[in-house]
Amino acid sequence: MPFNILFSNRHGWAEAFAGIRSPHVKYICPHAPVIPVSLNMNMAMPSWFDIFGLSPDAPEDEPGIKQATENVKALIDQEVKNGIPSNRIIVGGFSQGGALSLYTALTTHQKLAGVLALSCWLPLRTTFPQGTISGVNKEIPVLQCHGDCDPLVPLLIGSLTVEKLKSMINPANLTFKTYSGMMHSSCIEEMKDVKQFIDKHLPPVD
Repeated sequence: MPFNILFSNRHGWAEAFAGIRSPHVKYICPHAPVIPVSLNMNMAMPSWFDIFGLSPDAPEDEPGIKQATENVKALIDQEVKNGIPSNRIIVGGFSQGGALSLYTALTTHQKLAGVLALSCWLPLRTTFPQGTISGVNKEIPVLQCHGDCDPLVPLLIGSLTVEKLKSMINPANLTFKTYSGMMHSSCIEEMKDVKQFIDKHLPPVD
């Protein structure tokens, strides 16, 4: 039976997975729509939702985030209809895609296999109630990765995110890895960790 990696990101990551893919795993890399982005002087660019600022206290596009989350949930539902159990689906993404993946995992009613959260943050973190979430994914495995030289999503934001996640899901299932010298990008060490996470949580079955 196949498994799915649903990686919410723009161009380039399908090629990145080519070097680490497993034959029993199906990789889905949807592209974000092209929309005007406030942080980009309202010029259109691929983006899952609008971005107003990069600081931890910047306002957020709540309607856009929630609509994008519904779009990801619809992709998950489609794969379930195609015969893939939701608990054999990992969601993940880089930057905004990683943020979307975290929010989706914490709000969906579908039990998922894990989350890959690369160089990202938890959107709308102040809207979550205090304490562990009561949903089906409170035990979900999460691999959160961040570069210590990231100029766009600073490591501080990654650290704040992991602390918030520790209060929401089982901390024993949360792994936070940082990479020396890595900016807002990826590296060989990170991709090795991603592959290890996938192999652990989506092992082949008969």
